[in-house]
Amino acid sequence: MFDHPSFDAHEGAHAFHDAESGLKCIIAVHSTALGPAAGGCRMWNYASGDAMLTDALRLSQGMSFKNAMADLPLGGGKSVIWGDPRQDKSEALFRAFGRAVESLNGSYYTAEDVGIDTSDMALVRKETRYVAGLDEGAAASGDPSPVTAMGVYLGIKEVAKRLYGSDDLSDRIIAVQGVGSVGGHVCEHLARDGAKLVISDIDEEALKAVSAVTGATIVPPDDIYDVDADIFSPCALGAVINEKTLGRLRVKGVAGAANNQLIVPEMGEFLRRQGILYAPDYVINGGGIINVAAEISGNYSREWVDGKLNRLIETLGQVLDEALSTDQPANAVADRIARTRIAEAKTGAPK
Repeated sequence: MFDHPSFDAHEGAHAFHDAESGLKCIIAVHSTALGPAAGGCRMWNYASGDAMLTDALRLSQGMSFKNAMADLPLGGGKSVIWGDPRQDKSEALFRAFGRAVESLNGSYYTAEDVGIDTSDMALVRKETRYVAGLDEGAAASGDPSPVTAMGVYLGIKEVAKRLYGSDDLSDRIIAVQGVGSVGGHVCEHLARDGAKLVISDIDEEALKAVSAVTGATIVPPDDIYDVDADIFSPCALGAVINEKTLGRLRVKGVAGAANNQLIVPEMGEFLRRQGILYAPDYVINGGGIINVAAEISGNYSREWVDGKLNRLIETLGQVLDEALSTDQPANAVADRIARTRIAEAKTGAPK
């Protein structure tokens, strides 16, 4: 554990197993310096326990940085459940997961992520108070995906502004990988702006639905890396910018909703060398956790959410500008800012 390349001084990594329901999960808490750790729950059919642990640790660290960059009173954590979300879900499993969350006594708040929806979180809520992304309740606001998508759309405009001198997306070609709960909404925003979309996903029905609404061109999943486009928007799983895909990209910018898009941080420098401007994932996709933070506060306000989201996009612009003016990879700029904010919170230093 402590020698794991993604450990990064985590405060805790908790493994839970419930034989009766079949639950196998890890809750990783990276930092509580800024407040209780918060981050969604992902359900995925992992190839191995080590792959599961790696995902939990990387996602948890990403949430620490995401919450810091969004200026939220929350630390970073994440949970992952090992299973097929299409056939392994049950009330017993999610209630067992809820008991696992409750056992951490408020040091971690959960919500939806890949493979999980609001109905699942309603079952988790039967066993713990520490859950958001609900459809019902005093501060409930439902699925945070639309807020995430809005932030990604606004972030794409920020990238376009720096690449092309304008945030006008008319006739810009955007290659979108993944058209699920977030990616689908991103496509709708982009299409309304007149962008030309090329999309891919493993879900054929989702592809057809999004294409019917937006006029997007569909390509096979592996072909999305070869599309001659202005901006590539990864909105599925992580590690898609890697040694196999880097040389195939034919874009000037990367800006999408997926977490941990870079297989290793050094990929940010390789993107810079190729003249590709990268919007750090945990900055551009922070809209959902802003929405969750409003729920956790107990006094949900859409005005507060929108204000925080607008300030987050301003922060993204500042990261991009510093990266361009200093010839640094944008992820390195964002990492430095996030780590500084977390370190200052630990020492009580002013922001």
